[in-house]
Amino acid sequence: MALTQLAHSASALLPLVLPSIAAILAFAIFQRYFAPNPLSNLPIVGEEYHGYEKKRQAYLTKAKDLYLEGYTKFKHGLFRIVTPNANSVIVVSPRFLDELKKLPDDVVSFDAANDDSMHTKYTLIPTHEPILPHTIKTSLTPSLPRLNPQLSEEVQIAFSQEIAPLMSSSPSDWAPININSKLLRIVAKVSGRVFIGPELCHDERYLEAAVGYTVSVMEAQRAVERMNPWVRPIAAWRLKEVRKLAQMERDATAFLRPVVEARREKQRKGEEKDNDMLQWLMDSADQGQGKQHGKWGEDTTTTRKLARLQLAISFAAIHTTTLVTTHAVYSLAADPKLQATLREEIQSVLQEHKGVFNTSALQAMKKTDSFLKETMRFHPLGQTSFNRKVLRTFALSNGQVIPKGSTIEVPNYAVSRDPEAYPNPDVFDPLRFYNLRNEAREKGEAEQAASGQFVSVNKEFLTFGYGRHACPGRFFAANEIKMILANLVMTYEMGLVEGETERYRDWDIAAGTIPDPTKDVMFRKL
Repeated sequence: MALTQLAHSASALLPLVLPSIAAILAFAIFQRYFAPNPLSNLPIVGEEYHGYEKKRQAYLTKAKDLYLEGYTKFKHGLFRIVTPNANSVIVVSPRFLDELKKLPDDVVSFDAANDDSMHTKYTLIPTHEPILPHTIKTSLTPSLPRLNPQLSEEVQIAFSQEIAPLMSSSPSDWAPININSKLLRIVAKVSGRVFIGPELCHDERYLEAAVGYTVSVMEAQRAVERMNPWVRPIAAWRLKEVRKLAQMERDATAFLRPVVEARREKQRKGEEKDNDMLQWLMDSADQGQGKQHGKWGEDTTTTRKLARLQLAISFAAIHTTTLVTTHAVYSLAADPKLQATLREEIQSVLQEHKGVFNTSALQAMKKTDSFLKETMRFHPLGQTSFNRKVLRTFALSNGQVIPKGSTIEVPNYAVSRDPEAYPNPDVFDPLRFYNLRNEAREKGEAEQAASGQFVSVNKEFLTFGYGRHACPGRFFAANEIKMILANLVMTYEMGLVEGETERYRDWDIAAGTIPDPTKDVMFRKL
């Protein structure tokens, strides 16, 4: 009886509901196909690839060329580009950066753009974690003067474990080493010294979690990226790469649970606390900053949450640091004279600082610093920077309206090859920034000299981002990379494998550029 009455009621309501549904559909169709498009005046690069799918495929294989084409044609303005995602992407000239960086996060969102690029709806990669940049800025970076000697010690330990066993017993023999895979473990150990402590950073369970998660995140991101956006809501969840991430998070939580419990027991007993990233995060939670609905949002006191934070910071540190260092090693292997130049500087600086990699010693390695900055200019990890999702419609100073739901970005790679920004931009000049800093100092231009440092950001060097969301961990990463390279250069000669005469070519994958991870580098002990 009740079902019959319900059916009659539904039938009676249907004539009232159907017009509403029709109206909603009509409005959606009008908005999609007939409403004025504020971006219709902007040119689209890649128009020769007819149809959305062909444009999307072109981006996956030729993004670098598309961005260069757009920047060359519309350098001082804006253009559109079709990416593997469904939303409109607007590429903006660097001249708008100063006004864009002033916009609040509820207008243009760094986190929301990361969600789109990393496909967090499916990968569940933690991106909205304000406690991480806060802890890096307030605890990690100020501690670097104290931490640098510890990091240097850890680099030497990691080398003895990862590189030395692969070397020939004869000092005159060369040994081939897949340096990318070894650097993943070296960087994980050195970063782990700060993230989780000197004992646990060598635990294979930690290394498997940190390195494995770093590799798996990018595999999952690329797997989702390759899918048509209309198919993702149905099929992305079932990708083996995506399912693997969830299992790795569970494994990391299981590993970390007894560690967290042991530290909390030490606190209850009033014993001295550990002094690493895990403890700093726990302290923030215990001070009430991480409680539910508090400053940091989701409850950071749970072991699962702490595991997610550890995985997030491990990915950010290990992924980028390994790629940059591998790029640098490939360039060194192709240039024995450059190895000799840096070796001479590093030995001289360390002699002046009694062999200690302290802050002043690292800052004094100006040629090494220049080489690293040029490496990131010439081999940037991404084609774009300053990626932001537009949450509220706004207008640029030239009157161009940027609608809600679109994404804005600046063509980092194209800017790095602009002859107005860099003379002879297609030439890899390892001392480019060393010479620029010297010239600026001679002219009394202190600000210009400072802009030539590896960690500096400006509108011509966007690899670390720009504005308040510029990479907060770049100071830690710069010190770590310098120590790793310094130890390599002082301990080994490096070369390309037999038959190779030029630096190994990079892999361009959609908007990313990575060093070829399959290549070996030849090493011989000095």
